[in-house]
Amino acid sequence: MSSDFESYEQDFAVLTAEITGRIGKVPKLVGDEKKQMVANVEKQLEEARELLEQMELEVREIPLQSRGMYSSRMRSYKQEMGKLEADFKRSRIAYSDEVRNELLGDDGNSSENQRAHLLDNTERLERSSRRLEAGYQIAVETEQIGQEMLENLSHDREKIQRARERLRETDANLGKSSRILTGMLRR
Repeated sequence: MSSDFESYEQDFAVLTAEITGRIGKVPKLVGDEKKQMVANVEKQLEEARELLEQMELEVREIPLQSRGMYSSRMRSYKQEMGKLEADFKRSRIAYSDEVRNELLGDDGNSSENQRAHLLDNTERLERSSRRLEAGYQIAVETEQIGQEMLENLSHDREKIQRARERLRETDANLGKSSRILTGMLRR
């Protein structure tokens, strides 16, 4: 099961990288090229959504003890998908603003520079947020693994204590039987 999930994960990573690259190109293109790129990105976003659905189905098939780690990964992928869709929406807005400026003959270089600067800052913030979220996910997964290990150690300790108690009882019984046998031999 997890190998299918990991295969979907790899496909999702490749697809999101392609989408990110294409989203960055949308504002720089013109005319039919831009329309074609927008259509391609929309198709790829749909493919990415379908991959997420497949990954969710795979997570449901994974045993409960392993499911937590995969579920947290899924949350991370869904957040990444939401950010891609927001980025695409922003690039389309930039695209429609450019068309409006072309139609109205508005130069807007200073506003475009400001917009580019704001987009760069937004992108940096989003990258930082993604890094923080990835770090948080790793911390959550580590905590879950640690909790599972502590539970396993607790169970093992109980087993060892029960075995030690049985050993003491057996030792006491052996001592009694030894004394009885010694007494029988004397008689």
